[in-house]
Amino acid sequence: MPISYGRLSWGDTGRFLTGAPALFRMRIAPFSLLLLVLVAATPARAELHITRDHGGYVEEYKAKYKRIRDRGERVIIDGICNSACTLVLGIVPLNKICVTPRASLGFHQAYYDKAFTFGIKVTSAEGTSDLMSYYPDTVKEWIHRNGGLTNDMKKIKNGTELWKIIDPCPEEW
Repeated sequence: MPISYGRLSWGDTGRFLTGAPALFRMRIAPFSLLLLVLVAATPARAELHITRDHGGYVEEYKAKYKRIRDRGERVIIDGICNSACTLVLGIVPLNKICVTPRASLGFHQAYYDKAFTFGIKVTSAEGTSDLMSYYPDTVKEWIHRNGGLTNDMKKIKNGTELWKIIDPCPEEW
């Protein structure tokens, strides 16, 4: 049985059944329209705050970081950013990323989902090559200087080595 409130009626599924009341048919006032335009034109101030990210599925991270890049958002690395998390460095512009004193980055070879390898860690040369193709030259150089990508996690902690790749966060971030 539909639920009714004045001229507004809703069915059991919440679908709109009859015409909208006058309140919903009002025209947008010029001031409201101007306010809407100003809000839409304001640059986004949203940010991603990475504090403890141990990585995961590469394709999910690629999609996530592309959305962040396309919205012009900033990224603050304020803790652990390991494995697939580090793809942020190759997808979001480096001038939109900064690190705090707690930041650390961890790199290793890509491997197949253990669900498909009977729980055994099996590295993927193709996946590792794909990861490397995203990194900026500064990251590739650091990885090369430190023996390349291996099964072992190679970490960069806060300090001059990390600052050669990513700027420290300014106070206003």
